[in-house]
Amino acid sequence: MKGRESLIRRLLMVVAFSSLSLLALIALFIFAGGIPIMVEEGPVEFLAGTRWAPTRGHFGILPMIVGSLWVTAGALVLGVPVALACAIYLSELASESVGRVVKPALELLAGIPSVVYGFLGLVLLVPLIRKFLGGPGFSVLAAACVLAVMILPTVTSVSYDALRAVPSAYREGSLALGATRWQTIRMSVLPAARSGILAGVILGLGRAVGETMAVIMVAGNATLVPLSPLDPVRTLTSNIALELGYAAGKHREALFATGVVLFLIIMALNLVAGAVAGRGKVR
Repeated sequence: MKGRESLIRRLLMVVAFSSLSLLALIALFIFAGGIPIMVEEGPVEFLAGTRWAPTRGHFGILPMIVGSLWVTAGALVLGVPVALACAIYLSELASESVGRVVKPALELLAGIPSVVYGFLGLVLLVPLIRKFLGGPGFSVLAAACVLAVMILPTVTSVSYDALRAVPSAYREGSLALGATRWQTIRMSVLPAARSGILAGVILGLGRAVGETMAVIMVAGNATLVPLSPLDPVRTLTSNIALELGYAAGKHREALFATGVVLFLIIMALNLVAGAVAGRGKVR
């Protein structure tokens, strides 16, 4: 029996380390392809350059960095309040019968392919923006709206779990002191679940930063620094997806370097989310 347990433990360890090895190989492949051009052009020039024209030797990715920040910030502003409201309703106010229907329906949104979201944004959202707000319709706003829907299940699910993890004694004590149901939620439950909710927001942020196909379809993909929510925009992921198929030489290296920047951003967000979630566990 002990020999079998030892074998199983070693097999599981091999599987765990194989996952880490795969991550290390991916990181090595991306960094090996992207670091040389960053060194040659200079990190500051590469990151802060405003002109992206690979065929003419210009490799500034600042427009894509700013575009990613614009789109991601817009998605958080539009999506997080709705997601948090859904989580509060499902965990604190909804009946069990309603929760059994609504929660799986929200989680089902995570399984819809991103190209479907992009298609709906292209057919419905872009024409509405063009008609009522002006501009080409393909814009920061369109991409942010689509991403807000896409991050909804992630933020809602993590926030729901964080709220449900708050001990019932918090609610009962607050109600016993004469607080209303909403006061209990606002002043007792939400502060206790704050770290878990923040972890959900950071995970949603990572999803928004890394999304590609839906953003390509509605953002306009202009390599210019956006100055308003109605301007077309290109994100880091879109830049890689649009040009990697035909890029060669320094152009290809520059796209790998863009992947390096994106990789570091996603890794930082995941580390922050893990640290926040671990610190915020209710005991």
